[in-house]
Amino acid sequence: PMRAGQVEELLTWIVAGVILGGRLGFVLFYEPAYYLANPAEIVKVWQGGMSFHGGFLGVVIAAALFARRNGIPPLRLADALAVAAPAGLLLGRIANFINAELWGRPTDAPWGVIFPGAAAQDCPGVVGPCARHPSQLYEAGLEGLLLGLILLVLVRRGGLRWPGLALGVFLAGYGLARFVVEFFRQADAQFVTPDNPWGHVLGGPVWGLTMGQLLSLPMLLIGVGFILAARRRPPAGPNP
Repeated sequence: PMRAGQVEELLTWIVAGVILGGRLGFVLFYEPAYYLANPAEIVKVWQGGMSFHGGFLGVVIAAALFARRNGIPPLRLADALAVAAPAGLLLGRIANFINAELWGRPTDAPWGVIFPGAAAQDCPGVVGPCARHPSQLYEAGLEGLLLGLILLVLVRRGGLRWPGLALGVFLAGYGLARFVVEFFRQADAQFVTPDNPWGHVLGGPVWGLTMGQLLSLPMLLIGVGFILAARRRPPAGPNP
């Protein structure tokens, strides 16, 4: 177990990884041309523009450096962070819903929500604001609640005896959940055009992948790899 001081230090490293990784991920994945032409804008994080996948990579790098510096087994630390992560995702997505941001695609479903500030031009035949999928809540339920419960069950059944298993379940679970929710989530405006209303970055305007799906597929595949590798190893004693 880590000492109290190490826990505080780890949190500092994680916060730095989230901010730096999230911002640089947005710059590289979503608007590289704009920031290449306006590099001074990169540091203006208060204007918005963060990427989950970039933030995740930032946390991975920060945690790996922290583990190496403090002599902590990296897979053990990764498993602990993976079990804790869904709670943060749950609260974060609920906050997205409350703040009326990252809304979903237009829908006529009875649970559709009219978000203030959402553009109406992609709602054919609708005058004024239109109802949209509350995709933030879909993500909260899948990435946060469901994935968190799966990981808690895994821990209770001794899953931490196989280092890397919880990490693999988190990666695969998040990748799959995000891939599915992208079918209901409004694509980023910079990818949406009259000829590409779904905002696909790979494939055609009807069938293709959004940026969120493209970035989630590696998480899913790597997660499956970690699961298979962990299950091939003998258990490392009692559940820590």
